[in-house]
Amino acid sequence: MFGEFGGRFIAETLYEPLEELDRAFRKAIKTKDFLRKLDYYLRVYAGRPTPLYYAKNSSEKLGLKLYIKREDLLHTGAHKINNTLGQCLLAKDILRKQRIIAETGAGQHGVATATACALFSLKCVVYMGKIDTERQEINVLKMKLLGAEVVPVESGTRTLKDAINEALRDWITNIDTTHYVIGSVVGPEPFPEIVAFFQSVIGEETIRQIRKFEGRYPDFVVACVGGGSNAIGIFRPFLKTKVDLIGVEAGGDGNNHSASLNYGKIGIFHGSKTYVLQDEDGQILGTHSIAPGLDYPAVGPEHSYLRSTGRVKYVVSDDQAALEGFEFLSRVEGIIPAMEPAHAMGWILRNAKDLKKSTIILNLSGRGDKDMHIYKTVRAK
Repeated sequence: MFGEFGGRFIAETLYEPLEELDRAFRKAIKTKDFLRKLDYYLRVYAGRPTPLYYAKNSSEKLGLKLYIKREDLLHTGAHKINNTLGQCLLAKDILRKQRIIAETGAGQHGVATATACALFSLKCVVYMGKIDTERQEINVLKMKLLGAEVVPVESGTRTLKDAINEALRDWITNIDTTHYVIGSVVGPEPFPEIVAFFQSVIGEETIRQIRKFEGRYPDFVVACVGGGSNAIGIFRPFLKTKVDLIGVEAGGDGNNHSASLNYGKIGIFHGSKTYVLQDEDGQILGTHSIAPGLDYPAVGPEHSYLRSTGRVKYVVSDDQAALEGFEFLSRVEGIIPAMEPAHAMGWILRNAKDLKKSTIILNLSGRGDKDMHIYKTVRAK
């Protein structure tokens, strides 16, 4: 589906469940009742459409036009709810499965999954790396309050990749009763396509909104990239335009990073062919990002394809640039961003001279409540 990237590199036991999921998804997106329900919950429950905000203060300071797509204003505080509402509705109405599992890094996907499960009366189990449960304690409490069982993962690096490993093991064991609500555009087909479909509402809205404000397309659209769902969500509807699309990976602390598209090699990871951070023997390298949601050693296969074609430019922002973006939006616009999109804002700040007079859209994929402990810890050093 994505050139040489993607595919299904999986245990044989998962082949038929993935075929079943693909058939259910294709049926759902052609079913008027399913699409009507999804639209209803996105509007009335989640809060779509989200505003496209002209950031006047930032624009004047930087000498450009900055618009911010406010996914942080959605219910649960991030774009993740777009996907979880869609997949949980798919599980309940089409697959007829009552148990949901999910993985989470920053915690936002876990909270969004637990939220959708509470709404649709589904059982919910969320796998989360032990390190991330400590970094994101508030989100763990939210998930439990919403009725989810949160399982800390002690294996490996105890972060997002290990949470995905455990979720996959659970799914294989409980395939008849359970749907795996994967949180990003990663994994074997059809997961990347399913998540991209549910997240593309971001870009579809953005095109309508910027045309209303400017009467034309922007010059740049900028989004952070970990697994890459918020970026694919806003990029996809712009792919056939001439807009410059910029994906910002996590450059980490100077020693460790999570920038697989810039520094990785093509390999197989979590059932998909994509760019992966790995050594000469194919062993997965350790990663780091100040943003838990970007702390992942691979990327969705569609991003790998877009890199190979040159349609999207992938760049890097380190932890310090993310902190600069975090503080800039907070102090200049009164908007506290999540550390993930703060990487994208950091890239805009550091390249502002080259972006003079350009019209830029920043996809603000989430709000920063969850990251205040991280910010406090870093700034205390």
